[in-house]
Amino acid sequence: MKSAVKLVRSTRLTPAVDYAYAAVVDAPVRSLWLAGACPLDAEGRTVAVGDYAGQAHQVMRNLITVLEETGAALTDIVRTTVYVASGDQADLVKVWDVYREYMGEHDVPSTLLGVSVLGYHDQLVEVEAVAVLP
Repeated sequence: MKSAVKLVRSTRLTPAVDYAYAAVVDAPVRSLWLAGACPLDAEGRTVAVGDYAGQAHQVMRNLITVLEETGAALTDIVRTTVYVASGDQADLVKVWDVYREYMGEHDVPSTLLGVSVLGYHDQLVEVEAVAVLP
């Protein structure tokens, strides 16, 4: 299935970033606004306690599951926000590396944030997304 998302790379800004600066979607489109994907298993327990990369993998698997249930895929995502409960940039990079592994060449505009706390007990990672369906 072809994605309705066209990623934009600026020729006037640094190419050193590993994401597109913008995404364009022609209207009309069907939009999908996803709640933050959390590192929870099927029983609602936080997985990989204390492990940033482990939680990031679970978050991305959960994000893919919700996308699939709506007929979408990661390539239909137009923007994400990645939250990491840490003030240490190395922890943010661990999560970002896992996130990029899943996103591959579909490097949508994204914001990576270090935050003090997330909603679930022992939660370290959350990813929210907006997608459009072709």
